[in-house]
Amino acid sequence: MRLLFVEDDPTISRTASQYLRGAGFAVDAADSGESALALSAANDYDAVVLDLRLPGIDGYEVCRRMRRDGSRTRILMATARDSLDDRIAGLDLGADDYLVKPYALAELAARLRALLRRPADALPVRLSVEDLTLDTGTRVAIRGERTIGLTNKEFAVLEYLMRHGGEVITRERISTHAWDSNYDPASNVIDVYVGRLRRKIDGPGDTPLLSTIRGAGYRLGPPDARAR
Repeated sequence: MRLLFVEDDPTISRTASQYLRGAGFAVDAADSGESALALSAANDYDAVVLDLRLPGIDGYEVCRRMRRDGSRTRILMATARDSLDDRIAGLDLGADDYLVKPYALAELAARLRALLRRPADALPVRLSVEDLTLDTGTRVAIRGERTIGLTNKEFAVLEYLMRHGGEVITRERISTHAWDSNYDPASNVIDVYVGRLRRKIDGPGDTPLLSTIRGAGYRLGPPDARAR
């Protein structure tokens, strides 16, 4: 899951981003409303954690513009503004949840997981490709009678491939979804994770589902002539 964390306090931003990365999120950080809007327009985020008191464009306006522009990204407002009017204003502008500072980082991560479990038209809770299923709420993958254990990063890669089952997915698209802006495109880290997933998904006797398309990327689905 890729997350945008918008906070102008560098200590809060650094501490929370580090914690959330450890909890399995790929995190990009923004310290102003302007940079938040630029990043959200350029990237496909699963959720945004949005402070309200930002230099320049405040969090309310960031939320309003994102919704005006058609963004369906889940927005969690996290701010010291704790009045009922503030919470109502944020929710009415399109925020999905509201968390008052100071907050426990464990609660922030739990709120984000809860937001991402909420069903939406573009984000079904249970994904299926052939006999492989993935529950995005419980993060449990099952193929046939086998339950497949996944690390946080393996889950993020598999989820994206399953949402685009049958498509050839480039490494760049995978990195945009599952890695933050520190990803090094010269590394082979995506190849490593796809290799791990292939060994877990395509067991002995299974029809191979996860294929490498030479020079193009990866494809999750029944084998075809272009695979491997």
